[in-house]
Amino acid sequence: MLKEIQMFLCIFFAFALGIFYELSVEPGCLFACKPISKTFLTQKEVMTQGRKIIFLETTDRLQPPPLVLCSVESAARIYLDRPIVFFMKGLDNNTLVDVKSSCPALSAISAMKNVFIFPLKMDILFQDTPLHPWYLKVNTTQEKYWVYISSDASRLAMIWKYGGIYMDTDVISIRPIPVTNFLAAQSSQFSSNGIFGFHQHNWFLWDCMKNFVENYNGDIWGNQGPYLMTRMLEGLCNLTNFHKIEDKRCHNISFLHPQRFYPISYQQWKKYYEVWDSMPDFNDSYALHLWNFMNHERKNMTIGSNTLVENIYKKYCPTTYWSLVQAAEGNKQMSLNKTS
Repeated sequence: MLKEIQMFLCIFFAFALGIFYELSVEPGCLFACKPISKTFLTQKEVMTQGRKIIFLETTDRLQPPPLVLCSVESAARIYLDRPIVFFMKGLDNNTLVDVKSSCPALSAISAMKNVFIFPLKMDILFQDTPLHPWYLKVNTTQEKYWVYISSDASRLAMIWKYGGIYMDTDVISIRPIPVTNFLAAQSSQFSSNGIFGFHQHNWFLWDCMKNFVENYNGDIWGNQGPYLMTRMLEGLCNLTNFHKIEDKRCHNISFLHPQRFYPISYQQWKKYYEVWDSMPDFNDSYALHLWNFMNHERKNMTIGSNTLVENIYKKYCPTTYWSLVQAAEGNKQMSLNKTS
């Protein structure tokens, strides 16, 4: 019975997500925007478009949780004229059709007008980069942070090779980012690598990949990620305090104020799961990082809780939110039928 309930919810979720995305996006695009046409586009064709938004899944997980769906949907809504590309390590060309049929939620994501899902093949991705010799030698079974390290490496290689913006799958887009070559300040002297953007073949990312290998230490969490970005930026410029909500420039790189993506700091991540008197406007932000790595308590968005995260879902990924509402109601109805 449990398997039947899970299958019902998965199918219902996929059906609702697909239909309501079409209903919610298409009318607004008739005159206001020109959505990407994805008919017959290959991975190579998609990746040659320079204004991409890229998400990565470096585990073998094939069923994205709601937060990932919300991240992808919010980006698809904010950047209607750009490809939203989701690379998944657990996917390969031989199983793509089978996975879509067994997990309709994944199929529903790929049905969005400007969303593309491709396999993440690190052995190919790292070719012709400083990361390739390291990748061939590293013993992944001995790396306790391998999921994070491989993600840190993949995002550098991906943006260097193809250009665009990388986003973590717990980043909710709320308005377009107006700059191209940028890093996100987590604080005045510390750079995140959870979201960044560069032109194709940017020298800074090439130097980051070289530093990644030369200073590799897999025993320190973040050494190949935010600490790498920070030490590379420090080598170029003196990182002084932000006094106003103004971005900084370091050579040709914009160092964006913490308010742009981190209006709620990682020390206060639980505030996303609390009830606020009113919904903040986040007028100085382009996206919201929900700090899923800090969420050891596995807090989730709860329907009817009126928490900040629920209101964020309602506003920025309404299709995902509505589908979760319907799935919860369907689960409740099946439970009632089972006990009756």
